[in-house]
Amino acid sequence: MITALLAPHARPVPGAPIPRRDQDSTPAGHTPATGTRTLHRALAGLGRWTVRLVLILAIAAFAALAVGPHLLDYRTMTMLTGSMAPAIDPGDVTVVTSLPVTDVQPGMIISYHIPVDDHRLVSHRILTATANPDGTVTVQTKGDANDAPDPWQAVLQGDTAWQVRAVVPELGNLIQALRTPLVSHALVYGAPTLLAGWLLLSIWRPTRTEDDQR
Repeated sequence: MITALLAPHARPVPGAPIPRRDQDSTPAGHTPATGTRTLHRALAGLGRWTVRLVLILAIAAFAALAVGPHLLDYRTMTMLTGSMAPAIDPGDVTVVTSLPVTDVQPGMIISYHIPVDDHRLVSHRILTATANPDGTVTVQTKGDANDAPDPWQAVLQGDTAWQVRAVVPELGNLIQALRTPLVSHALVYGAPTLLAGWLLLSIWRPTRTEDDQR
């Protein structure tokens, strides 16, 4: 008797759809279209933050290299030779600050104009520093990678000397690349165009539809 009562409920109704198993069902609100829109929004957000980061880094580099030296007590210089390797390699940018010329000491790396030939600017390590009666200081220097001391003694003129305080690796190579005609024209004309386009897109961003807000 019990079997007869339960059997009609156990048999499938002819023509009725067979329910899917739980693992084959799609959770509500997670259709493929919704997943695609979510991915697009994530990629768009990543792109916007990437552009912002690049702009921030570019502004910071410009301020440090072009504006800072005019406002603060430091200078930046690009190392052109390997005479101070491995402490300073070619293409590295050095950050130098001023100090009283009477405070220079052996072991410091200073930037100064050599007293011979073309009077070029070098950054070498001080071997000896001798104070002169007239208040100037005579230094003997040497590049760390050179076999012998520099073949001159330099008299530091003025009241201050310039000591190397920090080294930024490879930044000089980037600066040289930015100065090439192709890259400089791209930066002068392309960067403002991209920035203006990004700002316009940010202002006139399309309003999200009802489906996007779900």
